[in-house]
Amino acid sequence: MPSVSRSMSAADARLQDLVRLRRVRDRIDREFANPLDVAALARGVGMSAGHLSREFRAAYGEPPYSYLMTRRIERATALLRHSDLSVTEVCMAVGGSSLGSFSSRFTELVGVPPSEYRRRFAASDGGLPQCLARQATKPVRNREARPLAAKLG
Repeated sequence: MPSVSRSMSAADARLQDLVRLRRVRDRIDREFANPLDVAALARGVGMSAGHLSREFRAAYGEPPYSYLMTRRIERATALLRHSDLSVTEVCMAVGGSSLGSFSSRFTELVGVPPSEYRRRFAASDGGLPQCLARQATKPVRNREARPLAAKLG
């Protein structure tokens, strides 16, 4: 019978890890514009940074920092479409500290630089409802995904 209690204990521990991972993901979703790093996120849920990164990737398909950057770029696309903020102001509004790093990551995830994205989408979302526009323009971390230019053309 001890093996049953041990496996129950392992199952309970896994469930607790999943609860903590969800807290981390929720915190990233809420506080994406604040300075966040993996070590601080891990401390907040009582895990080591390495364990958090491994478990987060296993649960959500990408490490916490990549998830954070995807959230930031996702918010940046909305600001570029719907605000008069400059690209630099958008970068700072979503928690970026370097315009160069922000532009590089934006281009990597979206397929075009922020200024080009704004030029193409600022005037209109093509008449799509907001929920569909958000889904259609959501950043994709898959390097094999077709670039935005191919999707538009």
